[in-house]
Amino acid sequence: MGVTSTVEENAESVDEEVLEELNEKLSVYMDKNGLRSTSQRRVVTDVFFRSTGHLSIEELLAMVRERDPKIGYATVYRTLKLLKDCGIAYERHFGDGVSRYEIALEDEHHDHLICLECGKIVEFENDEIERLQDELAKKHDFTLKRHTHELYGVCGRCRGKKN
Repeated sequence: MGVTSTVEENAESVDEEVLEELNEKLSVYMDKNGLRSTSQRRVVTDVFFRSTGHLSIEELLAMVRERDPKIGYATVYRTLKLLKDCGIAYERHFGDGVSRYEIALEDEHHDHLICLECGKIVEFENDEIERLQDELAKKHDFTLKRHTHELYGVCGRCRGKKN
């Protein structure tokens, strides 16, 4: 199984207002922790913030190198770690041993369907599932802080159906 960074065809890129919020949150975090903003780090964060889906370090590196071929793997790796540490990126593991990253937007939550054959990843939201999770937590006297919900199966294309 080779998981790819595929999302539904209707995925949209981050709008300028959200991009500004992400950059501001990063700037505050960096100032607070005495980190400096380098031109290479800014390229990596800009490419990541404008991306959609679930990117591996290698996928992001390829995208970044289209803008600046001198940026290396270590810079991308360290920048993604920084984004994860400050709460701007989620690190995801979909069973293939590859870390994938996606933008962590406040007040946004979604779950994932992952094809075991081609690696297609579909993001979805379902109010009924969320309601049931809340009920279950309440029943067992839990206060939910966060969760991940990943469903693994085989997509229609891999089952031979034409979508």
